[in-house]
Amino acid sequence: MRYRKLGQWGLKVSEVSLGAWVTYGDAVNDLERIKNITRIAYEGGINFFDNADVYAKGLAEELMSKALLDQFPRHELVLSSKVFWPTSNDANGHGLSRKHILQSIDRSLKRMGTDYLDLYFCHRYDPEVPMEEVVTSMSSLVDRGMVLYWGTSEWPAVRILEAVHFARASGLNPPAVEQPQYSMLYRERVEKEILPETERAGLGTVVWSPLAMGMLTGRYDRGIPKDSRFERYPQFGSRMLTQENAKKVKALKRVASELGLSRTQLALAWVLRQKGVSSAITGATQPEQLQESLGAAGVDLPQEILDKIEKILGSVSKD
Repeated sequence: MRYRKLGQWGLKVSEVSLGAWVTYGDAVNDLERIKNITRIAYEGGINFFDNADVYAKGLAEELMSKALLDQFPRHELVLSSKVFWPTSNDANGHGLSRKHILQSIDRSLKRMGTDYLDLYFCHRYDPEVPMEEVVTSMSSLVDRGMVLYWGTSEWPAVRILEAVHFARASGLNPPAVEQPQYSMLYRERVEKEILPETERAGLGTVVWSPLAMGMLTGRYDRGIPKDSRFERYPQFGSRMLTQENAKKVKALKRVASELGLSRTQLALAWVLRQKGVSSAITGATQPEQLQESLGAAGVDLPQEILDKIEKILGSVSKD
């Protein structure tokens, strides 16, 4: 496992990381199974574990954190969560107001059984809240030691830069990291809009769904298996399981085989070829899935392989 800095910042995260989205507290509720998966992650060198307050309505934070903190020292872990989406039905139960941010961090810390988070993300941009309020609120969490670094997720590049410039002009803590969706099958936005600006501004990126919600693993070569993610969430399948994508994924199998890699490992290594990507966040409902993903750590793809991949994918694909 290699470790990468968050852009210009000092925190180092494992290049392959483990996230809780649509897995813990949702597809997987057995604590012992989660402990087994997180143990494999930890022993494989993963130190970054990603979460959010809305994943399984807070249960993901509880289960993953308990699995981790029951087994491993807190100081060795990089734990994250997020704030934005509704966590209650009241008027201030969503968004990036100071009230919702402060209430949400308190609740996340309590659920996760820790007194600080290494990373805390604004889960979306909130057009209803002034940038001044968002930045001062997040910066105050850093000053109070509740959060070590804060970041954004799925923010427009122009808003990320606005936050950075406001923070620096005001002597506040700027965002250190952006979390966008990025994969072989969803690349244009990150490569054209996000990475050029985050790299210039000194932010790292930790990307989610690098396997295109499982499409790039080859699991859907023959349709949708029972109890798969596309069966549980048909909206993902309708988006990713297209004839064009299926053709590309099957063609990638030959390229992966040339290197003795699985398509999962090839897809992760391809995402990590970007110097501006600090970590690729993977999911795992079974131990063997995570073990396969760990095989991408430390893999550098030769230029001739990248050229072959580019021919399969075409020029920067439309998202």
